[in-house]
Amino acid sequence: MDMLINLQPEYIGLVMLAVMLFAIFIGFPISFTLIFLGMVFGLWGFGKLVFYLMTFQFSGVMLEQTLAAVPLFIFMGILMEQAGLMERLFNAVLLTLSRVKGALYVAVLLVSTVFAAATGIVGASVTILGIMAAKTMNKAGYDVKLAAGSITAGGTLGILIPPSIMLVVMGPILEVPVTDLFAAAVVPGFLLAFLYTLYALVRCSLNPSLGPPLPKEMRPEKMSHVWREFFIGLVPPAALVGFALGSILFGFATPTEAAGMGAFGAFLLAAAYRKLTWGGFKDALLKTLEISALILVLVAASNFFGAVFSRLGTPAMLTTHLIALDLPPSAVLLMIMALIFILGWPLEWVPIVLIIIPILLPAVEQLGFNLVWFGILVAVNLQTAWLSPPVALSAYFLKGVVPEWDLKDIYAGMLQFMLIQLAGLTLIILFPQLALWLPELLYGR
Repeated sequence: MDMLINLQPEYIGLVMLAVMLFAIFIGFPISFTLIFLGMVFGLWGFGKLVFYLMTFQFSGVMLEQTLAAVPLFIFMGILMEQAGLMERLFNAVLLTLSRVKGALYVAVLLVSTVFAAATGIVGASVTILGIMAAKTMNKAGYDVKLAAGSITAGGTLGILIPPSIMLVVMGPILEVPVTDLFAAAVVPGFLLAFLYTLYALVRCSLNPSLGPPLPKEMRPEKMSHVWREFFIGLVPPAALVGFALGSILFGFATPTEAAGMGAFGAFLLAAAYRKLTWGGFKDALLKTLEISALILVLVAASNFFGAVFSRLGTPAMLTTHLIALDLPPSAVLLMIMALIFILGWPLEWVPIVLIIIPILLPAVEQLGFNLVWFGILVAVNLQTAWLSPPVALSAYFLKGVVPEWDLKDIYAGMLQFMLIQLAGLTLIILFPQLALWLPELLYGR
């Protein structure tokens, strides 16, 4: 017992980390777990100073202006869903490509890419794509595995393609401008969407039974109607996202200001398409409040936990040991990516970005990695974790709306796209300019 009481602060931090992971894995609420453990282990390690540290960290999060963009982007995404533009665009793309092999895969991936920038919420994207596409895919005789893989992979693009909520939260953690992260995510996001689509089309060209052309009764009679629906479904959301993202990237507005304008634009779009009802508006506000409170309280709790962990000196000790391994920086980076990938199976992105990344950050800085590039690697890695059986949540979102699809087939489809995702991650590791080219072009850094 005396040995435990006299434990050095650095090792107290290791005990705190182990208890935290154990508590989360067995199902304790993350936010309250982090606050409680921060208080207990802070008192153990350095006494009453922990109370001042907690006040400082919580007030600092409340004063962080960038985080005000989180609820605004969430509200924008929910209203875009309510406007029904996703369904219109999907049907228009489907009818336009009705004679093409694998047309439904292309439609799913194109629509998910456009709306990844609008919603940014993986669960919502996968659910809506499943509701829209699954019945049509079944009717057209599409392969269940490839269909499930394209829906879940397309839905996860929202975690990466800006304006991504995860990148908004990650910016202050890495202490890099959110605008740099947004710019750096553009090319990798569209690269992954291209790789997904290419894979589906190649598979269908080699084996047409996986995605045959649509039956004649499902093809359009008049192309003028199709082009009208395509225009209505694509131009308004693309223009809204383009103006919001463009104003951020080109420095006309801060992320928070652009999020505010995007939310207002989504409100006007929902009203223009006569999808805005008082009940729907109230539901959007409540969903925004619920998701925002979950994320922002967790941000504050994680900051406090991380501050206690740092004050105990454990990150510095881990960095020293990691550097002492005398491994090449690339080997250390691969170890870090492997750790994040494994943790991404049982955990969502929020605790990994807010807890694990700050622990690893001193070692990353010591090794001299570009933090914007590292942030994009983390984002792509966590996107991969959404497609990693058996824990991947995307599978359960899809199974919930398409119960006739066997979970085994959904897993098999996700696994194919997870391997494509890992290939994309490898490309970004080998060619950092895929992420850094656009920030350097726009900002010269």
